[in-house]
Amino acid sequence: MLSERRLQVLRAIVQDYVGTEEPVGSKALTERHSLGVSPATVRNDMAALEEEGFIAQPHTSAGRIPTDKGYRLFVDKLAGVKPMTAPERRAIQNFLEGAVDLDDVVARTVRLLAQLTRQVAVVQYPSLTRSTVRHVELLKLAPARLMLVLITDTGRVEQRMVDCPAPFGEMSLADLRARLNSRVAGRRFTDVPPLVEDLPEAFEAEDRGTVSTVLSTLLETLVEENEERLMIGGTSNLTRFGHDFPLVIRPVLEALEEQVVLLKLLGEAKDAGVTVRIGHENAHEGLNSTSVVSVGYGSGGEAVAKLGVVGPTRMDYPGTMGAVRAVARYVGQILAES
Repeated sequence: MLSERRLQVLRAIVQDYVGTEEPVGSKALTERHSLGVSPATVRNDMAALEEEGFIAQPHTSAGRIPTDKGYRLFVDKLAGVKPMTAPERRAIQNFLEGAVDLDDVVARTVRLLAQLTRQVAVVQYPSLTRSTVRHVELLKLAPARLMLVLITDTGRVEQRMVDCPAPFGEMSLADLRARLNSRVAGRRFTDVPPLVEDLPEAFEAEDRGTVSTVLSTLLETLVEENEERLMIGGTSNLTRFGHDFPLVIRPVLEALEEQVVLLKLLGEAKDAGVTVRIGHENAHEGLNSTSVVSVGYGSGGEAVAKLGVVGPTRMDYPGTMGAVRAVARYVGQILAES
């Protein structure tokens, strides 16, 4: 374990390097921070931190910079989450409250995160498998054609056309709509199939084919794999950090284009707390020079998806963690009210 003083020296190095972009020397540290010891003692502390792999000397520079290991200790032990100011919180709320539907909520969230953190923002659409049914609407378009509209608790709307094997009367349609909602409204998607399997038996023989067709369309909608949708924004922010990427920026941009990579980066939605992955903790090679800060969001205290940012390891971790957490909280509130 590092001594308290060496932890303070590491914190000062991270803060200075993030703020100035310049490798940090012992003289500058003692001038900028009240460490209460001489530059010689700080030099000894820095030598010990370097030996243990928390800081490193880039090429011929006299100063030191944090390593992935140093950033990890900083995030775990030394950095609190920096809260947003009241005006910032109001601005977030006002901006997100203007959204007209789920797509707009996601688009605004991406723009907001990219602006607040000046990093690349990634927002996952709410997952259908973790959603509940708010309402199922059935609309008659023609004697043997219906539209099925599925509305989820997160405000997501899925529409499907249903071609019926025979004409379906208004009375039967109203009956099916009522019976269906009484069984599935408020239920998780994964719980729905057994709740509706015997529904055709409640109808006259000539209507059962249509009821079965409607149910199979509903169940297909519930299990479709289109749930893992993402929106990404702010990739132009990476160009401001060209010197932070040891080789070139292209591998980072290529990795960000792969949806599977991004979903893995964000992690499981059930991990609702703020997660920070630093440098080589990211399995994808193209992202070894980046850090990812992500958090779950959702309505009613349960995470239904993740959002986060990707940027260089030289990141303002307390500020970024605070922004990501605050935005997730407001998105969750809007979904709950929608």
